[in-house]
Amino acid sequence: VDGLALAETTPGPLIMVLQFVGFMAGWNNPEGMSQTASAITGALLTTYVTFLPCFIFIFLGAPYIEILRGNKNLTGALSGVTAAVVGVVLNLALVFGAAVIFPNGLTDNVNWFAGVISLAAFVALYRFKADVLLVVLAGGLIGLLRMILFG
Repeated sequence: VDGLALAETTPGPLIMVLQFVGFMAGWNNPEGMSQTASAITGALLTTYVTFLPCFIFIFLGAPYIEILRGNKNLTGALSGVTAAVVGVVLNLALVFGAAVIFPNGLTDNVNWFAGVISLAAFVALYRFKADVLLVVLAGGLIGLLRMILFG
């Protein structure tokens, strides 16, 4: 869950999760290497084998992209896929948000700090059109400061 939560904060969630899994696999099974070297090797290897097929598909398919842009059926289908991806990301945001703000269900032990920070970030982004990177950095710094001050 930690890896998936980290992955959802950045572009390329699949890559981030795979790097995390590769790192943890190398860390937990060093097989004659130091844990650090094994973990870094695992992260790099999973990144390499994940990106390589994508690059091959892109380089082989690039010449045909302009031809496909004129196909209205394909353009419509891809628009539907894009809308579905937005829906999936929104669903994940709601699931993760609920798990953080209500860690033990709706009635017990509400994390008010996370709720207030989430609401403040939402208002900053949508009402004041704040830069996403600045909002993420501010939230991280506020969370770090809270952890340092209150444990």
